Amino acid sequence: MDEHIEAIAADLESLSERLGDVSVQLLREAVENGETKRPANERKVSQARRAVDKAARILDGGFQSSI
Repeated sequence: MDEHIEAIAADLESLSERLGDVSVQLLREAVENGETKRPANERKVSQARRAVDKAARILDGGFQSSI
């Protein structure tokens, strides 16, 4: 079971990197378009990335079942 959890944690870390890339791209596009505020969709992507990072940390720290 630990191997499965480690694999999921690795997938989450990969997803976090992808979300980070999307976030940077959204910010670049906003700057190129002359926007002065952080785009709403970038805020959502960053929020999702933080949630994914948290899930990965929980799994990396050890899985403890509450059952």
